[in-house]
Amino acid sequence: MGMKRVLVVDDSATVRQQVGMALKQAGYDVCEACDGLDGAQKIAGDGQIAMVICDVNMPRMDGLAMLEKVRADARRPTPPVIMLTTEGKPELIQRAKSAGAKGWIIKPFKADLLVAAVTKLVGA
Repeated sequence: MGMKRVLVVDDSATVRQQVGMALKQAGYDVCEACDGLDGAQKIAGDGQIAMVICDVNMPRMDGLAMLEKVRADARRPTPPVIMLTTEGKPELIQRAKSAGAKGWIIKPFKADLLVAAVTKLVGA
């Protein structure tokens, strides 16, 4: 079994880079998507994605809409998703939970906590 692949979905290249660096240092294989539409396509097309870390506010398709779209596709199980966002609104958190998100991390994030959450959900 090789490295577990984590998809980082965020419209900020800086955030994708920060998250990617933390995960790569922890031994994960990282791929990126620039918004929810891109993320949904990558999840549908790559059966190796073990985990998704996703922003909420993005152009074209936000993270919650992406999560709902991916969950609605019954052809394959959805990898666990952690939302990584500046949003802390209870109704958004509830919507994410209803859609199946496994966690909600507020930016700016601590790399070790993010890696610990990923490890807890998919293992090292």
